[in-house]
Amino acid sequence: HPHGDTAVYDTIVRMAQPFSLRYMLVDGQGNFGSIDGDAPAAMRYTEVRMSRIAHELLADLDKETVDFVPNYDESEREPTVFPTRLPNLLVNGASGIAVGMA
Repeated sequence: HPHGDTAVYDTIVRMAQPFSLRYMLVDGQGNFGSIDGDAPAAMRYTEVRMSRIAHELLADLDKETVDFVPNYDESEREPTVFPTRLPNLLVNGASGIAVGMA
């Protein structure tokens, strides 16, 4: 990721916390913090896998249902949006400084 691994890890931590999202997108193993404000463990002490519901975000990705563009260093191609069967913004909401929905 062009902004480093810390930004990615902070996002993964939020997705693994049962008190942050209605439907967790990752199944976490390790200490991901608490609702009381306890910090999550360091990245090397945790691991995650996609939850069953998160696979719906990638459904039909291989069926050319969305456009692909080069990534930031043009080493790979990535989808412009996920062809999801799950309306993630509706079921989990969104928050943060960069939230924008049109």
